[in-house]
Amino acid sequence: MTGKSRWADDEAGKAARKREKEEKKRSKLEKQQRLEQAEAERKIREAEAVAATINQNEDDGDRPVKRRKLSQESDAPRELLRFVVPSWGPSRHVSNFELLNHIDEGTYGWVSRARESSTGEIVALKKLKMDRTAEYGFPVMALREIQMLQESRHKHIVGLREVVVGDGADDVYVALEFVEHDLRTLQEDMDQPFMPSEVKTLMLQITSAVEYLHDHWILHRDLKTSNILMNNRGEIKLADFGMARHFGDPPPPNLTQLVVTLWYRAPELILGADKYDQAIDIWSLGCVFGELLKKDTLFAGKSELDQITKIFELCGLPSERSWPSFRRLPNAKALKLPINPAPAATYSVVRTKFPLATNAGAELLNSLLALNPASRPSASEVLAHRYFRDDPKPKASSMFPTFPSKAGMERRRKALTPEAPIRGDAPKLSGEGLDFSSIFANRE
Repeated sequence: MTGKSRWADDEAGKAARKREKEEKKRSKLEKQQRLEQAEAERKIREAEAVAATINQNEDDGDRPVKRRKLSQESDAPRELLRFVVPSWGPSRHVSNFELLNHIDEGTYGWVSRARESSTGEIVALKKLKMDRTAEYGFPVMALREIQMLQESRHKHIVGLREVVVGDGADDVYVALEFVEHDLRTLQEDMDQPFMPSEVKTLMLQITSAVEYLHDHWILHRDLKTSNILMNNRGEIKLADFGMARHFGDPPPPNLTQLVVTLWYRAPELILGADKYDQAIDIWSLGCVFGELLKKDTLFAGKSELDQITKIFELCGLPSERSWPSFRRLPNAKALKLPINPAPAATYSVVRTKFPLATNAGAELLNSLLALNPASRPSASEVLAHRYFRDDPKPKASSMFPTFPSKAGMERRRKALTPEAPIRGDAPKLSGEGLDFSSIFANRE
């Protein structure tokens, strides 16, 4: 028979547990009292030491001890150190810049070359046009341009230096990185088009900037060669963000239809689409690519109707197979398009119009100029295309030739490109009754 446990539920066990609890409680209380007594004694000793120091100073006739002055100079006021930090403080006055020469006038501003007085840096100074939207206050296009440039820090996007003001409420300027050339003016003065290896380098840089914008949910909405700048080191800088804006997935409602300069405007925009995405920038990129290859504008339409006609002549007529939703676009009803066009009329003739392009180059151009926006590649897919890996390889930007800069010293001659569209409602196509089937009657 085993003995009882020490924790057995009897009178003796209960008494033992009670004594243990009381002993622990008494030990804890004594420890706390000793700590409190030690703390009280420490405070008494510190107070006595302070009192002794004060008494000694009074006996010696000295003032209480204070911090020693480290400088032997006089007590004259000294200038505080100031550090420049980013802020939304007041903008500098335009008088800090010396205007050198006028460069160009666009839809939303005048651009001049200027020198910053304190540093000597050359900048492009853009005076924003305020008259078009004066009744609404500060132009929304100018606000968007400043916002997009602040958010877009990329080596192939023109850099925003600062925003400066003049004497009046309408005198607002944007100081931008100065770049010597734009591609359109440069090509007009060149005897020969860019070499294939140079075109590849330019397209890689332009597409890299477009990819950055699309990855950050920004549509440029006005890509064209006159808005693509190049410096004397062969480096591309994408500029003019007056029509840029944020977008999302799905696209935001009530998007402005009248965007992108006519010669670079995607067919869905001409046909009145009120919802669009980054595919409109990809179409403009295709127009720029074709312009670099042939040293001339790809679609130089005189009106919306003439523009869509030129597009169909190169890319073929849309069909239910190639672009199922095109007939539901508002302006498509104004065009007399065959319901079932002949197969030859739906084919692209890019290969015929660009006989010197490689097979990969023609393939890339065809994909960029797909009538159906859903069939166009993304900027990332363009950069991965085999066209850039085939011979000839892209030329290093440092090996590009240099050109005299018209923007640097001379007034630029009147550009032949149309201006970007002004904010407002898109016009309707006025080509009802035009028979497109007759245009393609002779195509084999």
